[in-house]
Amino acid sequence: MAFCKFSTEYIANSKTEIDNIFIDSFLPFADPVSVKVYIYGLYKCSSPTSFDNNIESFAKALNMSEEDVIGAFEFWQEQGLVQVLKTSPIEIRYIPLKNVINATKLFKPDKYQTFNMQAQEIFEGKREISKTEYGEYYEFLERYHVEQEALLMIMKYCVDSKKSAVGYNYILTVAKNWASEGITQASQVEEKLNSFKQKDDQIQEFFKAIGIKRNAYIEERALFDKWINDYGFDLGVILYLSKKIKKFTNFTMTKLDQTLTKYYQMKLMTIQSIENFENEKKALYDLAKDINKSLGLYYESLENEVENYILKWLNLGYDRDVLLEIGSYCFKKSIRTLEGMDKTINKFYKLGIVSMEALMQYTDNILAINKQIEKILKDLSLSRNVNYIDRENYKTWTEDWKLSQELVNYGVELSKNKDNPMKYLSRVLADWHMKGINSIEEAKNNTPINNNIEKTKTLQGRSYSKEEINALFESIDDVEI
Repeated sequence: MAFCKFSTEYIANSKTEIDNIFIDSFLPFADPVSVKVYIYGLYKCSSPTSFDNNIESFAKALNMSEEDVIGAFEFWQEQGLVQVLKTSPIEIRYIPLKNVINATKLFKPDKYQTFNMQAQEIFEGKREISKTEYGEYYEFLERYHVEQEALLMIMKYCVDSKKSAVGYNYILTVAKNWASEGITQASQVEEKLNSFKQKDDQIQEFFKAIGIKRNAYIEERALFDKWINDYGFDLGVILYLSKKIKKFTNFTMTKLDQTLTKYYQMKLMTIQSIENFENEKKALYDLAKDINKSLGLYYESLENEVENYILKWLNLGYDRDVLLEIGSYCFKKSIRTLEGMDKTINKFYKLGIVSMEALMQYTDNILAINKQIEKILKDLSLSRNVNYIDRENYKTWTEDWKLSQELVNYGVELSKNKDNPMKYLSRVLADWHMKGINSIEEAKNNTPINNNIEKTKTLQGRSYSKEEINALFESIDDVEI
């Protein structure tokens, strides 16, 4: 009996880890019964000394016969994942999967005798297959559970298409790609090759258009098959884009594949839809260049600008003319970055200024307001330019407080010759607003002739309760700044 061991409850509440190598390289190709036996056995390894860790209890727990359990472990022994140490009573030892992957596997000599002969014949004396190469083929066949005949068909097609004694790395790359698609049987390989043959005329027409005078390699056929079958492009679109790439740059299959993949993802499947997009794209790039010119900028690459700014502004509803006008406006205001223009556009958008008409009206209003403020500054003998604070104050008096221009002008008359005339004017108008004064007659009757309004009132000398302070701040919570 073991000196220390886990309790049954401890084991039941613990976890059994399954290596990702098993999930990726072995589970997809094993039958469900073998997978069940492997995982349950892995779980039983956590309690090797328990009274029920035996073949009888194991089979009973899985509702299987002992022969089926042993058969499953023999399968895993062939894969190198376990060792059957004894048969009476049976004893299983699990092997670390890292060791399995790195180990050199031994194969039965007669298992691949026919395969070896047929594989060598494919090369027609061009080169000899080495022992290492054979081992790579065996490893692939067993790990991916591919039929020998299927691999032989792939080898022959690779050699025939390349017209040379291709290396085994190339052959296995093709075979692994096909196995990942579920092509592991000879009938499936034959179906794949037949689909290639059906497109021979199209491929030859495509190769002629791009100036290739040879048969298509298997990887090129795979790409063509993807464009036609998986993506759904017709030959006309493929030829159109091929010629377009050749016109502007060095043609490669990779460039064509990237282009077709991009249009497929954008759901642009016809020549017309692609041309429409490219024409619009040219207009977007031209607009980006003109905006940069209006801001005094230069960018070698416009792609990010179009994607991050131009499309965003257009989607907000701005057209080319308005954007250029705003760009010119930004330049005059020393806003000479795309980020700065973006902030300006966001401000205009919040004000509801999107069209040229709205922008012109806003500009006219600003100019009119500036003229009114300039007159006020002149009347108050203030020799300075109109600033942002002046505009905000004027907006508060006329828009928020609804004071008429005549009333504001009367306030200006009262503020002349004061020490701080603009500050005095603000207080006078605020006093009228609080009292609800809307006419000059009312203002004359309530004008603070004395200078009390100029005196700063403080909270000193009086104690305010917590409730009064809260009420004071609550009263300005909803005021927009």
